[in-house]
Amino acid sequence: MADTLLVRALKGKPKTLNLCNKKLDKVPRAIGKLDCVVHLQLRGNKLKDLPIELSHLFQLQILNCGNNELEDLPEVLEYLTMLEKLHLFNNNIKNLNPKVLTHLRNLTFLNINNNQLKTFPPEICRLSSLQHLSCTNNQLTELPVEMCALIRLEEFHVAGNQLTSLPLEFGFLVNLEKLYLQKNKIRELPESLGKCYKLRTLDIAANELRIFPTELASLPLKELFCEANPLLQHIPVHSVQEEEVLSLKEMTARYVMKELKDRWSYLRKAIRHYPQIKDMLAQASKCAVCGESFLNTWLECVRFVDAQGDLKLNNLNGLVPVRALLCSYKCFNSAGHDYYGVAFP
Repeated sequence: MADTLLVRALKGKPKTLNLCNKKLDKVPRAIGKLDCVVHLQLRGNKLKDLPIELSHLFQLQILNCGNNELEDLPEVLEYLTMLEKLHLFNNNIKNLNPKVLTHLRNLTFLNINNNQLKTFPPEICRLSSLQHLSCTNNQLTELPVEMCALIRLEEFHVAGNQLTSLPLEFGFLVNLEKLYLQKNKIRELPESLGKCYKLRTLDIAANELRIFPTELASLPLKELFCEANPLLQHIPVHSVQEEEVLSLKEMTARYVMKELKDRWSYLRKAIRHYPQIKDMLAQASKCAVCGESFLNTWLECVRFVDAQGDLKLNNLNGLVPVRALLCSYKCFNSAGHDYYGVAFP
C-alpha cells in the first residue's frame, strides 16, 4: 500500500506525504525520489529506523515519527538540515545521538514525550534555534548545564520525570515563557530563575518544593501552579538568636565589598589586578534587611507574599513562601521586617 502511495506521489510532486498508520516496519526506499516533500507523516507505524534514502529530502521541514518503535535518533536525520519540527513521541528512545543533534541547527520544535530518556547529551546546546522542547514522561534524573545555552527556548515541558533540581545556570534561558515541571522530585528551584524575565507560566505542582527563589515576585507570572508540594506554612514562633562568629574569609570579603562602594577607595583600583578575587566577589548576595553584601555565610529566611496582591496571580489564592537571605542574626533580630526563620522538622 505504501509503495502504491509513493508511485502516485511521484507523479504529483506533493509538498506533503502522509504514511500514517500503514503498519510499516520499513519506509520504502523509493521515498528518496520525493525531494519535493516538505512535510512527512510517518506516525503510527512499527518503524525501528529510517532509511538513508530519506537524506535526499533536502527540503523537508516537518517530520512526524510519533508512535513507532525507534530506540535512538535515526542517523539519517543529520542530513535533514532544513528540518524545523520533529515529532518523536511514544517511541522507545533511550539516547539522543550527539552527532545528529549537531546538524539540526534549524530545528525550532522537538517533541520526545513518552520515551525512555535518562539524560540529555551536552550536544543538546547545538539546537541553537530551538523554541519548543517537550520531553514529558521520560526518565530524566538531571539536565545538563549545556541546555542553558538554548537561549531561544520559549516553552519547556519536562513533567513526569525524576528531576530533583535544575541547573544553577537556568537563568540564561532569558526567552523562556512557559515552564512545566510538574510530577518530578524537585526540592529547590535555582535562584537564577529570577533572570527568566519573560516567564509567564510556571507549573511546579506535585514536587518536593518547600520555598520559592528570592526573585519570584520580579517575574511577570500570570499562572503559578504549586499544589501538592510541602510548602512552608505561615506559623510564626517567637525566637531571638545570638550573633554568629564569622570566618576570617567572610569578614574580609564583606569589608572589601563595602570598600568597593567608595569610588575613591584604593581597593577599587587594586582589585583590577586580582581577577580571581573579583570573580569570587561577583558571586556575593545582598542582605534583604540592610542591603549589605555577603559572600558565603547567611541566614536563610522566608517571606510570605500574597499570590494575588503581590504576585498578581489570578489562578492562585493565599500566601506563597519566598526565600530571603539575611547577612546576620543582628538583622534577623532587628524590628520592622517581615522575614521569618525557617524551622526544620
